[in-house]
Parts: sequence; C-alpha cells; structure tokens
Amino acid sequence: QVELVESGGGLVQPGDSLRLSCAASEGARSTNAMGWFRQAPGKEREFVAAVRRSTNNAYYSSSVKGRFTASRDYNKNILYLHMNNLKPEDTALYYCARYPGNPILSSLRAAESVDVWGQGTQVTVSS
Repeated sequence: QVELVESGGGLVQPGDSLRLSCAASEGARSTNAMGWFRQAPGKEREFVAAVRRSTNNAYYSSSVKGRFTASRDYNKNILYLHMNNLKPEDTALYYCARYPGNPILSSLRAAESVDVWGQGTQVTVSS
C-alpha cells in the first residue's frame, strides 16, 4: 500500500520561496513517476510538475516553469517541490501524486492518471 505525506506549506509573501516535501511509504520506492498538483478554492485540481525516473526528467506547467523545480531523492524516498518567486496566484492546496506504471508524457498532466494522492499542504502567498 502506498501512502504519501506532504509537508512544508505555509504563509509567505510575494517573491518568497518555499520547499514542499512528500514522504512516500516503502511501497512507493519502485514508482516510476510522481508529481505535484494544486487546487485553489473554486477551481479544478491542476498539474504543477512531475518527475519520471525512466527518463530522469522533470516536467512543468507553463505557469510555474522557470520558478519551480521538482526533484526526487530515491534513497530517502522523498519528492520535493522547490518554489521560487512565489506569486499570489500560486495560493492553493498542493497535493503529492503517484502515477501507476510508466505513464506517457501527455498523461502526466491529467489528474485522472494518478492513483494515489497525499492529503495536501496549504500554500498561501499574500502581502
């Protein structure tokens, strides 16, 4: 059974940085692809970033590319999201996600491709 636990959210000012962590249970150690989604009040859950072990690449939404960096420590079994130059529109509940199998690139952006979610960690960007 796979369990994901996020941490690191908080209240920050515009331009600040945060690092989110997602600790995965032992069952997720062999997982190929993991990622981050976020959901703001009244909006649908949206893709933020994903990391694929098979290609050793990270993929980003256009809204965060160049500001956010996703990485995975395979020894510690932790997924990270480093967020720089945060903006008020980044305010949302951030979820860690596990994709089953070896998802194709185009499927990474779809929440329907995820089979395990964390409980979420709140990020609020406000002056």
